[in-house]
Amino acid sequence: MALTVREVQAKSILSRSKIYPWVVNPYTGCQHACTYCYARFMKRVTGHCEPWGEFVDVKVNAPSLLRAEIRKKKRARVWVSGVCDPYQPLEERYRLTRQCLEILIENTWPVVVQTRSPLVLRDLDILRDAREVEVGLSVTTADDAVRELFEPCAPPIAERIAALDALHRAGVRTYAMVAPVLPGAEGLADLLRGKVDYVLVDRMNYRYADRVYREHGLEDALSDEFFFRATRNLRSL
Repeated sequence: MALTVREVQAKSILSRSKIYPWVVNPYTGCQHACTYCYARFMKRVTGHCEPWGEFVDVKVNAPSLLRAEIRKKKRARVWVSGVCDPYQPLEERYRLTRQCLEILIENTWPVVVQTRSPLVLRDLDILRDAREVEVGLSVTTADDAVRELFEPCAPPIAERIAALDALHRAGVRTYAMVAPVLPGAEGLADLLRGKVDYVLVDRMNYRYADRVYREHGLEDALSDEFFFRATRNLRSL
């Protein structure tokens, strides 16, 4: 799959969010190309014609913007990130997420990291000693064959579980984000037990993935019955 990468100068980086007070998105677009991703709406505002997952804008000035903006804005919890994965593969090269985390942690801003990538372990040295930092991995199914259908370019489930385990053992507060609840989610409780401080579950069915459900005969996974059965054991974690 071809990837269009553009280095851009952002106008701002610390934005208001409906989930947490602030959000930092060092990238526009995401290489993980999850079929259900709500962030696909970004194409309407960025003017990209490439398919979702085949473009990423790299906000190369994100750290310098953040360092200036936190001096002017009220300290509150920051989500890293909301409409991109902060640890998508390009982060290994650009290290923008790491630089932004260093700035936030140095200035004692509370942070919630959300990713699908074990690349987050690269930054364990700054995360383990930070105050008010949580790290979550999105884990939507225990079945990696299902993961390949819905999250074709995201890291395998086993690698995400191992990353949660390593973070948790290092003393970092961890969580799992199960959204959407995909087929195979019934087995997540056993995989996550002892590796997370809490679990977030959302039954949302992002409409972009409807085609995948239909093509593979998985429509039953959209039912109320499936949701309650698949998440029953997660509630005890």
